[in-house]
Amino acid sequence: MVLAVVKRSGVTEQFSRDKVVNGVRRACQGRPVDDDALQKLAQRVEESIRSAGLAEIPSHEVGLAILGPLRELDGVAYLRFASVYRSFSSVEDFEKEISDLREAMAGSAEDTAGERAEAD
Repeated sequence: MVLAVVKRSGVTEQFSRDKVVNGVRRACQGRPVDDDALQKLAQRVEESIRSAGLAEIPSHEVGLAILGPLRELDGVAYLRFASVYRSFSSVEDFEKEISDLREAMAGSAEDTAGERAEAD
């Protein structure tokens, strides 16, 4: 099934993994993220939005679908992307997002440590 993305202007266009990769690549510029990781991220995004079962999806939903996998991939790239996507307008916006990111990373580290302990 062809998946259409509805842009803010009302224009629809076919979903493109390449557009996801190119948008995220800009956020990853200068970061240790390779093309294979970007392709996997785009695949996860596509699978996520297709799982909704809709023929059309608003472009902001595509952006939301990018944020989670990008946060896991690279925190700095995530902050860059989120700052544009969410239109950060102050230092406080960055501070809050960094705080949230740190909490998520700490939770993830605790989950990983717990999984290792259970495996032992």
